[in-house]
Amino acid sequence: MQFIDTHCHLDAAEFGGTQDALVREALTAGVGRIVIPSVACANFSVVKTLCERHSACAPAFGIHPMFVDQAQPHDLDVLREYLQQQHPVAVGEIGLDFFVPNFDKEKQEFYFSAQLKLAQEFNLPVLLHVRKAQDTILKHLRRTPVRGGIAHAFNGSPQQAAEFIKLGFKLGFGGAMTYPRATRIRDLAATLPLESIVLETDAPDIPPGFLARGEPNRPAYLPRIAETLASLRNLSMEEVARITTLNAHAVLTGLAQIP
Repeated sequence: MQFIDTHCHLDAAEFGGTQDALVREALTAGVGRIVIPSVACANFSVVKTLCERHSACAPAFGIHPMFVDQAQPHDLDVLREYLQQQHPVAVGEIGLDFFVPNFDKEKQEFYFSAQLKLAQEFNLPVLLHVRKAQDTILKHLRRTPVRGGIAHAFNGSPQQAAEFIKLGFKLGFGGAMTYPRATRIRDLAATLPLESIVLETDAPDIPPGFLARGEPNRPAYLPRIAETLASLRNLSMEEVARITTLNAHAVLTGLAQIP
């Protein structure tokens, strides 16, 4: 029984130098693949190195909307080089975040649009950051169609979910659904088409409810997070692992090319 963590920031500073141990722990727990999205040009090389060192890890390269204030147009040229030379499984983490204070909507949309065009150019799926911006992101996706992807940490409406699914996207669920009070997310996880759901940790962020306050999330916790989905859907863990793994491979086809 193997799971795929479709979104894990293994390069994060919170993990210090413990990445080797974290990967070993995840493999032991039954997590066979870990997708590591980048967030800025500055960490492309770190993500690349981690994925070269650990065959279980797969890279995605992109500029996160919360990092566009530090970005320069030349960063898009660097991103193009990485997409061309490193064969990532996706462009990401990219998207829009209209929740953060004093966000620059114009700049976020500029970099999002430019990166969608790169995803088109290289025929790659995208890993989407979507916060308070579902409809605007859908507008961009209709304007610049890409080869699907994952709407990470999905928290939209059922109608918005249906629109993402129509555009070839899977929807990422993780630690947030482990909280009993997160009724909206749990309802989505329980009722959306199972073939459209993938699992993720977003480690070290979005810690699940079974952790002590302040403890960072880890990729090894994915199977315990999956228990919530199994319970909500009245499925066995084996079935959840099988279906979500198939879903991840269906949208991130580059995973199959990793030894």
